[in-house]
Parts: sequence; structure tokens; C-alpha cells
Amino acid sequence: MAQEPTPQKEKAKPTPTPDKNAAAKPVTAEQIAETALFIYGIGGGRATLNQIRKTTIERGRTTYTAADGKVDEVTYQRYVLRGDNLAKEKVRLDQTYPNAKYSLVYDGEKVFGIVNNTVFVPREDTAKAFESNMFHGLEALFRYKEDESKLELAEREKIMGVEYYVIEVTDKAERKTRFYVSVKSFRVMMLTYEEAGIKYRRKFYDYNYAQGTLVPYRTVLWAKDKIAEETEVGTVSYGQKVDEGLFSATQ
Repeated sequence: MAQEPTPQKEKAKPTPTPDKNAAAKPVTAEQIAETALFIYGIGGGRATLNQIRKTTIERGRTTYTAADGKVDEVTYQRYVLRGDNLAKEKVRLDQTYPNAKYSLVYDGEKVFGIVNNTVFVPREDTAKAFESNMFHGLEALFRYKEDESKLELAEREKIMGVEYYVIEVTDKAERKTRFYVSVKSFRVMMLTYEEAGIKYRRKFYDYNYAQGTLVPYRTVLWAKDKIAEETEVGTVSYGQKVDEGLFSATQ
């Protein structure tokens, strides 16, 4: 199994400052994406993220709110082996509910579940939600080159007094995600996407530093303008040894 990660939240340090005149200059979607990468990699950009985040071990708590109002509070552990692109990523999510514990795994090809060391096929909506966290997350923007995704720059938007660049990312599987990047800080503050006719919106809060990279420690997902998921990251560690057996269907 994976090694125990070390404490994560680091003392605040100054974020690399984009060109103060950048907001007034003509920009392309690629320039905005690359500047955001520069910020999240604390000046090192893509190379820093690729080097530091070869593996991820994350622990925290998630509150799920179903369409019927039912609320489930779970603790989770998430393991990631970084791939050449998102489709080749390996991800395992261990979730502990009050009366149950199971894992969801993406092994670089397919999604399956594990409970009591037995592999099972998860419900379609469960598998879709798990995949959406991967393919409609921040990495969809940061890995656009590796994924050979298409970037399009939409009109700027101002929400609650904050001005955003809006970038639409379309991957090779035609999944579309819109990223709202702060004109001032170049941090991604929100993303939106649509699946099965349902519009989703995810917001990112409580940015802090973990091993020299920028991480949102709180995220909230809305579905049809109702909160569906709230996640609080407790600890996150990169570069620790992660057993590849965690992502195997052979338990």
C-alpha cells in the first residue's frame, strides 16, 4: 500500500505575479492556459507539475447531496499514478460511509469497483460521476497539450465583480469543459460542463500550497443549481510511493 503522507498545508508564500499589464493585452486561450500553469507550478509550470505530481495521495471528507435531498458524509483516500495523458492516468478512490466502505478504480482503460476484495461493476451514474471528476477537472486544462485537446477563448465574463477569462476545452472524446480563470490572479475559480442534459458547475476555494504547487483545498459541485457535492481536502502529498496493485482488478 502507499506510504503515509507527510503534513501538507504549507505556510503561505507569494504567488508568482503575472504581468500587471497582461489584462490589457490581446491574449489567446493557449497563453492564458500556459500562464495558469505557470502560477499553479509556482513559476515552474508544466515541468514542475509533471515532476512533483508523479503520484498523489489525498485524504479528506466529502458530503454528497442526492437529488431527493438525502445527505451522505464520507471520508476518502485518493491515489493517483500520473499518466502520459489523462486517459492513461490511474486513479483509485477509497470511500468510507457510515455503514459501508468501497473503492472506485480507473486503471487507465476502464472503471470498476472493489468491495471486500471483490471486484464489481458500479452503477452507470456512479461510474460517470467518478470519470467526470477526472475528465472535467483542473487537469483537463493543465494537460491540454498531452490530451491533444482543443482550446477556444470565449468572451470575458464578470461575476460578482470579478472578471474572468473563459476557456472552453474540448478533448479527443468530445468532452467539453469551460474554465473561468481570474484575470487578476490566473487561478481557476470555476468550471462548468454538461452531461446527460444536466448542467454542472464546480467552484474552487481555499487555495494553498502543497510541495511547491497550488491546490484548492475546498471544492463545491452544483447540479441543476443545487449543491451535489462538497469536498474538503485534509492532507495531500505528492511523490510518495504508490503500489500499482492498488489499481488492479486482481485483488
